[in-house]
Amino acid sequence: MKATILGTGSAMPTESRHHSATALDIGPEVLLFDCGESTQLQLSKAKISANKISKIFITHWHGDHVLGLPGLLQSMSLNKRTKPLNIYGSAGTKEKVRKISSAFGIFPTFKITITELKAGAFNTEKYSIIVANAKHNAPCLAFSYQEKPKVKVNIDYLKKFGLVNNPIIADLIKGKDIAWNKNNLNSQQVQGMKNASIFHKIKAKDATFTEKGKKFVYLLDSAYSKHLENFCKSADVLLCEATFADDMKEFASEFGHMTASQAATLAKKANVKKLIVTHFSQRYKDTNVLLREAKKIFANAVAATDLMEIDF
Repeated sequence: MKATILGTGSAMPTESRHHSATALDIGPEVLLFDCGESTQLQLSKAKISANKISKIFITHWHGDHVLGLPGLLQSMSLNKRTKPLNIYGSAGTKEKVRKISSAFGIFPTFKITITELKAGAFNTEKYSIIVANAKHNAPCLAFSYQEKPKVKVNIDYLKKFGLVNNPIIADLIKGKDIAWNKNNLNSQQVQGMKNASIFHKIKAKDATFTEKGKKFVYLLDSAYSKHLENFCKSADVLLCEATFADDMKEFASEFGHMTASQAATLAKKANVKKLIVTHFSQRYKDTNVLLREAKKIFANAVAATDLMEIDF
C-alpha cells in the first residue's frame, strides 16, 4: 500500500506546494482524497494513471480542495474512460458536481455515482471507509481507510506435517480443519485403509493467525477536537493538517485549523504509528519550524513534501 501526497499547500499554493490531494494506491485501485488545483499535473509527475482512480473523497468544498475536479473529470472523458467513478462528499455534493459539469461542459463517457456521506462507515469487500465530522468553518469530513483483517498461514507449523504449497491450505484459510497425509493420497486411494495413523488432523486455529489490516487517516481541514482522538486511534499513518505554528493557535482555531503541536498531540493521544503533517500556510517558507514543534510532542513525525511517497 502506498500513499502519494500530491499537494501540501493550504489556501494559497506556492512554487513548491500545490493544493491538497493525496492518492492511496491499494493495489487494484487508487483512492483519491481531495482534488485541488494541479492534481492532474501531480498525478502525471507521480506516474499514477487517472484511469486507476475508482473513488474520489472530497473533504469539503473550499477551492483548495476541489478546483482540480472539473479538469480531472474532463480529462477522464477525453481519454474515453469507461470504468465507473464514485465520488463521495458531504451534503450538497451532488448539486455541486452537477453545477461544475454544467459550467464546464463536462459530458462524461463513464458513469459517475455520487454519494453524500454522514459520520459513520461503509464497507467494501476488502476495506472499510470510516467517516467523521471535522471541525472546520464549512461542512467538512475526515476519512479513515481501514483494511479488513487478513488470515495468514503459519508456515513453520505446517512444515512439521510436510504441508507446503498445496491447494488444501486454502481450506485452512477459510477456517476449515483438514485431514492431511504426507504422501498426499486422494480419497479413493485411502478408502478402506486400516492404518489411519498416516493422517494428521490439522486445525485451522492452529495453522493460521489473523493479521490486523492497515489504517490510513486523512484529516484535512480541522481544528483540534476530542472526538478525533478515537477516530485516529492506532492508525498506521495519520496525514494531518498542521497549517500554523503555535504562535498562531488562536487564529488557527478561529478558522478551523490545527497547529503543528496540536496535530502531534492528537497523534500521541491516538497512539498512531506515524504522523505526517501537511497543509502548510504559505507564510512558512521552511516547514522545519512546524516539524520541530510537532517532534517535541510526537517523535515519529514527518513534514510532507509534494510527491512524497509513503509505503506501509
